[in-house]
Amino acid sequence: MSVTLVLGGARSGKSRAAEALVEALPPPWHYLATAEALDTEMAERIAAHRAARPAGWITHDTPFNLAGTLAALPPGQPALVDCLTLWLTNLMLAERDLAAETARLTEALAAPSRTLVLVANEVGLGIVPDNPLARRFRDAAGRLNQAVAARADHVFFMVAGLTTRIK
Repeated sequence: MSVTLVLGGARSGKSRAAEALVEALPPPWHYLATAEALDTEMAERIAAHRAARPAGWITHDTPFNLAGTLAALPPGQPALVDCLTLWLTNLMLAERDLAAETARLTEALAAPSRTLVLVANEVGLGIVPDNPLARRFRDAAGRLNQAVAARADHVFFMVAGLTTRIK
């Protein structure tokens, strides 16, 4: 049982790499999807993502209660969380307590009962955002990534489809 964090920018290949890590294990595989289809374009993205996954994946829509969904999964069955950045967005827009939710998640990662792979965007490599909400989001994403990376057994960084091992 291990925890792996896969970080990268948009279209860096992080989701595909994370899926391959899970698919290397015996199914069934659990896909914890954090995206919400709040508009037509996002609904189309979600549908395309689901259609691209092979048989063997069980999808759990969990835009908010990520720690609870993880706890409810059958022990020993591998799981993928895609992605922490969208989960953070959902929490921020719902004005949830980010520190408390991050603590719940990292507590769930402390004693994994399965192989778990988590995907997150690295959003701190660009310019400083020009508005308070975007700066708050960037800072919260950085803190979340640091907290998860501290608990993870393995951390990978994706760039242009290439994987670099960080931890």
